[in-house]
Amino acid sequence: MSTVPPEPGPLSPPPDDLPARALPLRVVGSRWYRVHGARRGAVFFGRTGGNRFDAPGGQFGVLYLAADPACAFIETLGRTASRRPMSLRELSLHRMALVQPPRPLRLVDLTGAGLARIGADARLFAGEHAVARQWSLALFLHPAAPDGILYPARHDPSLRAAAVFDRVKGRWRAKDLGRLDDAGNRALVGEVLDRYGFGLLG
Repeated sequence: MSTVPPEPGPLSPPPDDLPARALPLRVVGSRWYRVHGARRGAVFFGRTGGNRFDAPGGQFGVLYLAADPACAFIETLGRTASRRPMSLRELSLHRMALVQPPRPLRLVDLTGAGLARIGADARLFAGEHAVARQWSLALFLHPAAPDGILYPARHDPSLRAAAVFDRVKGRWRAKDLGRLDDAGNRALVGEVLDRYGFGLLG
């Protein structure tokens, strides 16, 4: 008689010895992408506490970035697009930007063996937000002082995203690549919609 293994449940909070563990740090390049609200600038360190790796008590701000334009789209609009066709008006409310930090970033790499090394698993980037925020705070406070977290995109784990802490000071550069409904972005948006089978209303 076969038995079904129990559901794993939520991820446990960070282990007590996390400050003593060596973090799986990775230095990454200086070209990132971001899809953001048309009325807000591309470089915005949020303290709302509503996103996955936000500080649970607003102790620091977090900027969410993507390694490529497709990841920026799917991480920002994937939840909406997976439920119903998007409209051109919805696309017009978002802009794409190329974002460059003032220096290469030292990120906690959660894209491979680093997850097990710190006592976590894939639930950290795909499970409950409340626990992920506890981990974010613990990693922010780690003696290694990482710049943020590199993790697989929730809607497409083959892509890479980053949550950058506001301790990264200096001049951030952002090149506006236009609204998502602009002619220059039609090919990109079309490729992403086709890739994931999302619909678009005219």
